[in-house]
Amino acid sequence: MAATVLQRCVWMTKGFAKFAAHRFTATRCLLSASYTDPKIWEERELDSQNLAELAALMDRTYERKLPVSSLTISRFVDNITSREEIEQAEYYLYKFRHSPNCWYLRDWTIHSWFRHCLKYNRRDRAMYTLKNKVQFGIFPDDFTFNLLLDSFLKDKDYKGAFSVVEEIMLQEAFDLPSTRILSLHALTSYLATKPELTWQEERDLGASLLTAGMKQGNSLGVSTQLLGCSLLGKVEMLKGIQAVFRGAPLMWTPGYLNRALVVMETACAPEQHVKISQEALDYLNRLLQELSVSLPAESEGESKTEEVVDEEDELERTKIPEYTSRFKDLSSQLQALGRVDTHDLQALASAVVQEELGAAEAADLVQYQERLQQWEQERRALVQREEEQREKLQQQREARAAEKSKESAWRARHR
Repeated sequence: MAATVLQRCVWMTKGFAKFAAHRFTATRCLLSASYTDPKIWEERELDSQNLAELAALMDRTYERKLPVSSLTISRFVDNITSREEIEQAEYYLYKFRHSPNCWYLRDWTIHSWFRHCLKYNRRDRAMYTLKNKVQFGIFPDDFTFNLLLDSFLKDKDYKGAFSVVEEIMLQEAFDLPSTRILSLHALTSYLATKPELTWQEERDLGASLLTAGMKQGNSLGVSTQLLGCSLLGKVEMLKGIQAVFRGAPLMWTPGYLNRALVVMETACAPEQHVKISQEALDYLNRLLQELSVSLPAESEGESKTEEVVDEEDELERTKIPEYTSRFKDLSSQLQALGRVDTHDLQALASAVVQEELGAAEAADLVQYQERLQQWEQERRALVQREEEQREKLQQQREARAAEKSKESAWRARHR
């Protein structure tokens, strides 16, 4: 009997310990159903059109070397009803981008395009137009980015989610707290899969971690800033500073490993109350050790290629011993101050999702409803302008016809 009671106590203790270990990493189901529900979007006033007629109208307009209006392409996208029509809409989005009216693709048209791609399971076409944004004019807003990113996260497609965050980084669209939270969750989940990364992917991952983390004043934000600077510093050391900032919204001044150490120094300040993840510290430690050993060989190998290493890059590489020494000192300070978090980055991100995403969602939904009203006002103004122009053209045609009729009658009388 006593043994049975003892076994039960042991079992309950283990169960509680297991619960306590997983309680920190528990996550809500990412974006809620109310956030992703298309009901609000679909309830708006829809201008029903026949796509075949719209396609014929646009084809005739382009053949006559005339511009298609933003309302016409908007109506086409809004009236998509199948997977096949997604490809047709993609074609006309491309045509519109390469027309004189290319600057007037409406924000609600872009939002509608992504909504329909998700609705008809053509996320591949959404990503294609997003990756080729210059060719299609596709620059989504924050809310649209969130919907697309959430769809990848709920499917546990973290590589696809990373691709979305990369585009958010390139378009500098980390303004909403919800976008930053989802992005950091996606990046840390992707890192947890231990992916094999090219140096370009390391650059994009580092830039995404840094720019998303800079606006997060918590342990997750500081830790991702440190890891982001470390990844960018690695690229800088191996490929040069130009490889870091070319094509990315990053500073072009050298010293990304130094910036990583500055993050650690800031965390050591008395007024700071944040911790840095041990995972991020371990990565920087390993990186500095690897660079101390392999950088001379890497530099020799690069000298045989077409890449040119300038004086600034060479000067930065000579600072590796200094950076290593500073890292050891700062690590000791962080440990002494108790500002090292033993949880990994994915756990930190999951905790932030659980604690902060709900409040961020509520603010987004209010802003989204206001944006829908603004879009509807703009659309109605365009419709009214279109009708006025149509009436004006009709009056001009009637006036020309009347003038022509008078002229014919005068000639007939004077024969």
